[in-house]
Amino acid sequence: MNIIQRVQLETQGIELDQRELSIYCEENGLQPFNEYIPSDNTMKRKIYSTALSILESLSNNPENLRTLKLDDMTVSDFADSILKRIDHLEGKIRKMTIEEEKNQSNNSNIFFLFD
Repeated sequence: MNIIQRVQLETQGIELDQRELSIYCEENGLQPFNEYIPSDNTMKRKIYSTALSILESLSNNPENLRTLKLDDMTVSDFADSILKRIDHLEGKIRKMTIEEEKNQSNNSNIFFLFD
């Protein structure tokens, strides 16, 4: 599985062509056709950031909301669902960033001495 395919898994139901997906990936520091490595937390965080960018773009264009809504959902329900997903991804990305920073500081040879 490559990175674009993993981003598509994260954004199921949102149809973008590969060129658009590639741009979103590159904007978030990913090479779209590289192999996805599930154990690489930095890559995972960047994939979540890419999905977040896609959802934010979608939510900023109300015309897209009308065309992407499901049969049993109103546009406002669909918008609420996207906003909840955005909030969830933001929280997940923040948590992963904090964990990465902790791991980096634990591997550091620097310590601070306070008076």
